[in-house]
Amino acid sequence: MKILQNSDEPIYMQIANQFRTDILTGKFDQGEYLPSIRRLAKDLKISVITTMKAYEELAEEGLVTAVQGKGFYVNAQDSEMLREQHLRKVEDSLLEAISAAEIAGMSDAELMQTLQTLLTVREEE
Repeated sequence: MKILQNSDEPIYMQIANQFRTDILTGKFDQGEYLPSIRRLAKDLKISVITTMKAYEELAEEGLVTAVQGKGFYVNAQDSEMLREQHLRKVEDSLLEAISAAEIAGMSDAELMQTLQTLLTVREEE
């Protein structure tokens, strides 16, 4: 797991986002436990409180469940919820791209052409 100390995104959100992606892409199986809060904090050289906040974020979203004395395990993910999570991620990324395009002075047509080009390049790979 990579944490960027100089990122505008808080560390707990970086952790939550990476675990969210790993859970939604199937890197963690249903029922699998996440690393312990203390171990992850030690590995990343961050506060236990920061790690706990990241795990609580995932629990609020229903991705993990806390078990007293055992830690946090991955919940079963239904396909509709997975789709909604991915759609939300796509929407967030596109909104960020639109903002960046506005700052760069791109027109809507230029932005659409850029997206089309990227889709074409990805298909060719």
